[in-house]
Amino acid sequence: MAAAKGTSVGSLGKLTELRQRIFFVIGALIVYRLGSFIPVPGVNPDAMANLIGQTGGILDMFNMFSGGSLGRFSVFALGVVPYISASIVVQMMGSVIPSLQALRKEGQSGQRQLTMYTRIGTVGLSAFQAFGIAVALMKQQTSGGVPVVYMPGFGFILSSVVGLTAGSLFLMWLGEQMTERGIGNGISLLIFAGIVAGLPNAVVHTLSMSSNGELSTIKLVMVAVLVLVVTAFVVFMERAQRRITVNYARRSGGQRSYMNQTSHLPLKINMSGVIPPIFANSILMFPAMAATWGNASHQSRWLQNLIQVLTPGEPLYDIVYAVLVITFAFFYTAIVFNSQDTADNLKRSGALIPGIRPGRSTADYIDSVMTRLTGVGAIYLVLVCLVPTFMQNAWHVPFYFGGTSLLIVVVVVMDFTAQVQAHLVSHQYEGLLKKANLRRG
Repeated sequence: MAAAKGTSVGSLGKLTELRQRIFFVIGALIVYRLGSFIPVPGVNPDAMANLIGQTGGILDMFNMFSGGSLGRFSVFALGVVPYISASIVVQMMGSVIPSLQALRKEGQSGQRQLTMYTRIGTVGLSAFQAFGIAVALMKQQTSGGVPVVYMPGFGFILSSVVGLTAGSLFLMWLGEQMTERGIGNGISLLIFAGIVAGLPNAVVHTLSMSSNGELSTIKLVMVAVLVLVVTAFVVFMERAQRRITVNYARRSGGQRSYMNQTSHLPLKINMSGVIPPIFANSILMFPAMAATWGNASHQSRWLQNLIQVLTPGEPLYDIVYAVLVITFAFFYTAIVFNSQDTADNLKRSGALIPGIRPGRSTADYIDSVMTRLTGVGAIYLVLVCLVPTFMQNAWHVPFYFGGTSLLIVVVVVMDFTAQVQAHLVSHQYEGLLKKANLRRG
């Protein structure tokens, strides 16, 4: 056991490809952080920071996901949200429109076409959101009457649309490069970097409040314990599986024959990952942002009430958020997991579930199991995302590393670790094959 561990650790220095992939990811994240400090021309940075601080609520959350880019109104202010939204919309349409369904079955060529549609959608969403934000910002002033935009007009709108759209497209390209040449999902790593970038300031601010007496030591300890408990719960649930017993019939292969074998079909409880919370946040974020950045002097009573109820922590916001998370958990699971395809694969390999007829009956059984698992997984996502928020609002702790961000960080770290371990195992397996070939030679 110790020798195997030593081999895994020692092989890290010998794995040139793995080392290059890790360095590429680190370099890409550095480029992302540097780009978040490049501002769009025409915006008063102090007034913009004051606007975010005065508004709070949903804008604070969006600013956290963008790594502070929104507060600085940098070219990366939109983040990867337009790309994620376009990707999910294309996947949803791919399960409804027959032509897109055919593309999904064409392999690499079809996937390239769907990727092109996703990129086109990203351009459209980025330009639309950038235009809305630019128009809204021209109407904004701080509490002291300082305008956020130096010279409002068509020139500012054009520069904002071009700058923000280009920044969002660059992040899309950077995320794809990280996926191809790095380790793991590049888009998730960019979101992870944005969240973690704001963590040191939040921790320092919380500790300073504790030292100044604004936050009691008991509450501070309870927050730390809460983070640890939620982290452990997320790790447990992300690793949890429902294993369906599968029997393989007797098979013959050359001089070898195989008797009945038993295996398992593993089904994750949370098959949708962090997509439901991210997509729910993106949907709730922009209506509230548009209402918040509208001209306050011309806002009607119902619009002011809408702004109030769409603030994180408000009952209606939490209810709508929970419904969206549950809905997207079921919908996205249905997109990424097809029970009929799984049943067909089992039938072709000569495998069957005990007591279940192969074919349609197997698909229905797997679908029923997956539905129950997805229900549990959806409730788990809602609890992880909302319970810490409830406790933070009750304690009035300015600690924005809430349930959604904690879930994303833990899941991305687990996925990154699994990818590194897979590369190490693959390298060790290739080494054993080379040694075996040398012995035979």
